[in-house]
Amino acid sequence: MEPDGRNETQLERCDRNLVELLQEVRVVQTGVQVLFAFLLLAPLTPGFRNLDSLQRAEYFVTLALAGGAAVLLIAPTAYHRILFRLGDKDYVVRVSNRLTTAGLAVVGMSMVGAMLFVTGVLFGQTAALVAGAVAGGAVLTLWGVLPVARRISLRRGARPG
Repeated sequence: MEPDGRNETQLERCDRNLVELLQEVRVVQTGVQVLFAFLLLAPLTPGFRNLDSLQRAEYFVTLALAGGAAVLLIAPTAYHRILFRLGDKDYVVRVSNRLTTAGLAVVGMSMVGAMLFVTGVLFGQTAALVAGAVAGGAVLTLWGVLPVARRISLRRGARPG
C-alpha cells in the first residue's frame, strides 16, 4: 500500500496525476483565454486613445502576462500530445506540473495587472494601487503562502486532515 493509501502502480499513478493536472489546467485556461481576449480587444475601443503613457504600460505588461500565462498553461497539453504513447509519462507529468505552476503564478500577476489597469482607468491611480494591493495579497496568500505553508507542514510530519 502506498503512503497515501492508494493501491496503484507507478504508471497508474502517472496516469491519474496527468488526468488530474490536465483537468485543472482546463479550468484555468478558460479564465486566461477570456482575460487575454478582453485585453486584445481593449485597444479597439474609442477610449483607449485617451490613456496616458503609464496606463498604456500597465496595459501592455498585463497583456504580455496574460499571453505568457496562456502559453504556459497550454504547454502541458502540447507536451502530452507530442509525447503521446512514447512511454515517457513520468516526464510529461513532472514538466507539466512545473509549467502549470509557473502558469498559475503568471495568471495571478496578469489578474492583478488587470485590476490595476481597469481600476486606474475608472477611479485613478490611488484606487488602482489599493485594488492591486488587495488583489495581489489575495492571490499571493491563497495561491502561494497557504499552500506552501501546508506543504511544509506535511513534510515535517503533520497529519493530513
